[in-house]
Amino acid sequence: MKYVEEFNDPELARRLLEDIHATATRPWTMMEVCGGQTHSIIRHGIDQLLPEHIELIHGPGCPVCVTPLEMIDKALEIASRPEVVFCSFGDMLRVPGTDRDLFRIKSAGGDVRVVYSPLDALEIAQRHPDREVVFFGVGFETTAPANAMTVHEARRRGIRNYSMLISHVRVPPAIEAIMRAPHCRVQAFLAAGHVCSVMGTAEYPALADRFGVPIVVTGFEPLDILEGVRRTVRQLENGEHRVENAYPRAVREEGNPAARRMLEEVFEVTDRAWRGIGVIPASGWRLSKAFREYDAEHRFEVGGITTRESGVCRSGEVLQGLIKPNECEAFGTTCTPRNPLGATMVSSEGACAAYHLYRRLGGPAGPAGPARGTEPAREATSVG
Repeated sequence: MKYVEEFNDPELARRLLEDIHATATRPWTMMEVCGGQTHSIIRHGIDQLLPEHIELIHGPGCPVCVTPLEMIDKALEIASRPEVVFCSFGDMLRVPGTDRDLFRIKSAGGDVRVVYSPLDALEIAQRHPDREVVFFGVGFETTAPANAMTVHEARRRGIRNYSMLISHVRVPPAIEAIMRAPHCRVQAFLAAGHVCSVMGTAEYPALADRFGVPIVVTGFEPLDILEGVRRTVRQLENGEHRVENAYPRAVREEGNPAARRMLEEVFEVTDRAWRGIGVIPASGWRLSKAFREYDAEHRFEVGGITTRESGVCRSGEVLQGLIKPNECEAFGTTCTPRNPLGATMVSSEGACAAYHLYRRLGGPAGPAGPARGTEPAREATSVG
């Protein structure tokens, strides 16, 4: 199959669904890791076409959503400085910090610019040597190589007025944190194909063995997701827990060697805080010592940040898969895309945004998560 339209074929989708319905004899719960997959599932109603006893849980697969509030507030502090040109992808501009967002910084006179590539920010720095240009580097393994390459290129060109505020996170440690959490109901994972296209699949077999869960790498079109679900259900029914690649047109076991070499040269693994989850050991990247001069946190010495999460928003529980977005009391009322309380309602990959966009406004009939006020996220900090 050569064209995207072929991955939307209704007849092939019907056959896959028939196979899933015929195979699934018991209740199973699986988590899709990527927010892009979540949007595809909700947009096409895939979860509503599956057997009633097959539940899809939405994971923390939106990099914008899991960026911690402290990092958002650091971005706001840097962006408000008169000497700074602050560059970011567009979906970060409306993510709420403690008391403002990047749009408010821009409306107050801050030089905040939307770019479509970190190289755009580097070109701005080269054209304006009298300004400090900062790029907000947020994302999973998918976007990390391009950001690493930009820093590498800045050093090669001798551009000293460029830096990056980095909040890169890694998927495998997050899967481990989810499985170790006391309220975890996940029995299998649909892994993110674009992440594996960069990093390969080598880190996943150990997780599948350790926790006894199938991990099936899949893509983002309806047939991709249905094939991933089909393979996952077969493993669950057979008592298996293997890593399968259901996205071979994009994913190889070794990933992208050139991209991985760039990551190893520019970044080093570090502990990272995930919004709604907590600190997960070895779950992120930061610039290595050789490139530390391009780290905006060091360059601007943003410390002493005091954050304050919304007392109403339950996005942390959404990110852990403990509740569905429409189980939050604020969903669609005090929290909307125009007036968001949390990043999950803002981001183009956020679960709350998907539910609002595709009008999933009523609470689901499935099992509810724990009541607001519990703190399961604290348990995830002990991973390792």
